[in-house]
Amino acid sequence: MSKPVIMIVDDEIANIEIMGAVLGEDYEICFSRSGEDALRVVQRVTPDLILLDIVMPGLDGYEVCRKLKDDPATADIPVIFTTGLYHTEDEVRGLAAGAIDYVTKPIQPVALRSRVDNHIELKRMRDQLANLAMTDGLTGLGNRRLLEKLLQTELRRLSREGDWLSFIMLDIDFFKQFNDLYGHLEGDQCLRKVASALGGAVRRSGDTCLRYGGEEFACILPRTDHDGALEVAEDMRRRVEALGIGNGGSDVSPVVTVSIGVASGRCSSELSMELWISTADAMLYQGKRSGRNRVEGHVMIPASGAEILGHGERREAG
Repeated sequence: MSKPVIMIVDDEIANIEIMGAVLGEDYEICFSRSGEDALRVVQRVTPDLILLDIVMPGLDGYEVCRKLKDDPATADIPVIFTTGLYHTEDEVRGLAAGAIDYVTKPIQPVALRSRVDNHIELKRMRDQLANLAMTDGLTGLGNRRLLEKLLQTELRRLSREGDWLSFIMLDIDFFKQFNDLYGHLEGDQCLRKVASALGGAVRRSGDTCLRYGGEEFACILPRTDHDGALEVAEDMRRRVEALGIGNGGSDVSPVVTVSIGVASGRCSSELSMELWISTADAMLYQGKRSGRNRVEGHVMIPASGAEILGHGERREAG
């Protein structure tokens, strides 16, 4: 099992060396020597805990902590301030900024190690609870709550770079009829098999398949353009069809099939998470209306989003 990652932010290299020596045996250590650099590094390396100096040139620790807590991608990372400031008002100010604890300078190794160990264990327990709360119990995929958190995080991150994102929504065709014909136990087994097939089509570590609810699934594909997303979606459609799960209630195929909607575009603050979801949903049900067992897609641009929302109709089940 990989070691937890501790990020040390301090403008004094001697302090970094002391803390690194105390913690390096059981933790992976990364460091920054300024607040500005720390905010850049934390976007690439997600630490399990940050030891943050308060008094630094440029951005001080308070401001760095506030910025970390304002960003959903980093808001849950615990921050411990390291400081030579001893006044109560300094502690209150730090806690108000979002820190969870203080370690005073000069660094006392036993106190540092104790605080870090305790907060890492607490974070591990919180992460376990969060994972349970964001996992679909039937398929083992992430649930809608996790989807919205991940999608919001990716949109914020990729908007800074103006990079591509593709969002896929998928619905099992005639699933109500399947349940009526074969029963809910077979329906649950069908959902598990479809979830496994979808996972096989997603190969990159940053791509994520989730269960949106009922017989609907979704997939987030960061840094994937429209053509790439259509290829992934078509692969998903073929994999589900190839499962060969019989569906005597379908009007389009003797086996279970899916309809898929794709929304792709360069991320922008003008394109909200709700608009991405609504656009993929509209494309999905355009596919339903066009005969099912197919992929439909749309390239997102700010001017066209309102049109999709205005004319896309939410489907009836099936």
